[in-house]
Amino acid sequence: MHKTNSINKVLNILQKTYAGQKGAVELGDPYKVLFATIISQRNKDELTEIVAARLFKKYPSVESLSKADTTDLAKIIYPSGFYNTKGRVMVEAAKEIADRFAENIPNRVEELTSLPGVGRKTANCVLVYGYNLPAIIVDTHVHRISQRLGWLKSKNPEETEVKLGRIVPKKYWKIINTVMVKHGKSICLPIGPKCHICPILNYCPYGQNRVKS
Repeated sequence: MHKTNSINKVLNILQKTYAGQKGAVELGDPYKVLFATIISQRNKDELTEIVAARLFKKYPSVESLSKADTTDLAKIIYPSGFYNTKGRVMVEAAKEIADRFAENIPNRVEELTSLPGVGRKTANCVLVYGYNLPAIIVDTHVHRISQRLGWLKSKNPEETEVKLGRIVPKKYWKIINTVMVKHGKSICLPIGPKCHICPILNYCPYGQNRVKS
């Protein structure tokens, strides 16, 4: 089967399998998406949702966050991992957004990644979940699953993003992270994947080899 046809079929199946399920940072508001994604680093979704809700209740805007006391902010986002560092970075980012972008969250990767604490994954989350723009978000699940499927070989998420952009039809860019994260947490686990019940086993050489062995 041609790779593009296989990619289409896999993503269609995953879309149907995980229809209606959303991640902790899929909030629709660029401000909330940006800072919830920073909080989410090395956190589980459940914790991210709780901590982000506390943050936005106390600091509902770029302006309010830019004036936050970092010690107070660290207490609010605790028990998020690296809460002291995240608190400092978020205040710094909010100040830059206020100064450089008139409190408007940028909608270009280059501008977003110029902010403290914002890498390509976070920037692409803002584009997709904040502005509904096409971008490929690569986290550990997308990086792992796309290679297990035999779509590409990659050493890091940045390389994976570039290679996926060449082979995945643009209509799927906005959903690939959502469905692969759900699949990676429930079926295609990092250790001990449940290949025998995987809905895309027929398209996965990695899974077929495991089932046969």
